[in-house]
Amino acid sequence: MRISRRIVRKRIHKRIRKKISGTAKRPRLSVAFSGKHIYTQIINDEAGVTLASAATTEKELRAKKLSANVNSARVIGTLIAQRAKEKNIHQVVFDRGGFIYHGKVKALADAAREAGLEF
Repeated sequence: MRISRRIVRKRIHKRIRKKISGTAKRPRLSVAFSGKHIYTQIINDEAGVTLASAATTEKELRAKKLSANVNSARVIGTLIAQRAKEKNIHQVVFDRGGFIYHGKVKALADAAREAGLEF
């Protein structure tokens, strides 16, 4: 029986989440992708609170017609870093969500680092 790619990714994500947790000092930067969009959140897992978020589904970004590609990932990475800085968040733990650290994930992470977030 063939195991779907989604099931494998969920299994990997579960394994990652056992080791990674966001705190008040160092929240978790979570990344998620659908076929059309990119979603990111900065989460304090201790309090169960989302501190900042950015996605290609936002009104300002919809006008730019961003989709789930490398260029959009760079825009979202920069945007989430700016929103984190506004809330005095400088260090985060990166949660790649079970996705391979390549392409969109790498572009998003690099853009967030360039904008001032420390992983």
